[in-house]
Amino acid sequence: MIKTLCFFVLLAGMAGCSKSNNGYVNNPGSSYPYNKPVGYSARDLLSSAKYTSVKIEVMYMPGYAPDAAALSHCEQFLSAAMNKNGGVTIITRQIPTAGTGMLSVDQVAQIERNNRQVFTQGTTLALSVIYTDGAFTDGSVLGAAYLNTSVVLFGKVIADNSGAIGQASRTKLVATVLEHEMGHLLGLVDLGSPLQTPHKDATHGNHCTNSNCLMYYASDTNDILGFLITGNIPLLDQACKDDLLANGGR
Repeated sequence: MIKTLCFFVLLAGMAGCSKSNNGYVNNPGSSYPYNKPVGYSARDLLSSAKYTSVKIEVMYMPGYAPDAAALSHCEQFLSAAMNKNGGVTIITRQIPTAGTGMLSVDQVAQIERNNRQVFTQGTTLALSVIYTDGAFTDGSVLGAAYLNTSVVLFGKVIADNSGAIGQASRTKLVATVLEHEMGHLLGLVDLGSPLQTPHKDATHGNHCTNSNCLMYYASDTNDILGFLITGNIPLLDQACKDDLLANGGR
């Protein structure tokens, strides 16, 4: 049976934690703020005014190395959206298991603070992606953007719902979830990239009203997995593209 699965954005739950960058164990001294709400860094990510390149550290737990093709697709997605002549670089690194089947957003944030090694330096802006071996406390959630430079993918839920006969492609599902959450970091929809036209889903918060758009809120439907079996990875619609362009993107 196909479960109802969610894309998720946490607007304020972690914004007040670890108020000092000293909370990050491996921070070499970067003064960039990493504990701001989702969308806070949208302009920095999209525009070339301050930062000309982006580096993404993907930290994964044992047995849950991210799909390489999905990461490549995400890199292309971001390169097309961001105005970064220095490009987008993605590196991967294994970190220890969480040691628990269920993770709260507080636990995810602590994992990031303990393990993150890539921070904003010079003209390179850094992002963090954690690929866990567990599920969110709400077991239907596939991924979440939870801070201004931070995303988590819940690997067990993704693995349980992709890659087997009759299921969605692992590449398609990972790319869809990762790009959706990156869209929130870029300020979509109405999280830091102002709306150029009305397309915010009033019922489902910071998501697009267009059901064919990557930023559509999919948790109240059960057809996202079925769609990905035969369909392609969703794209941003024109309204979302216009928001990114107006905020410094391509």
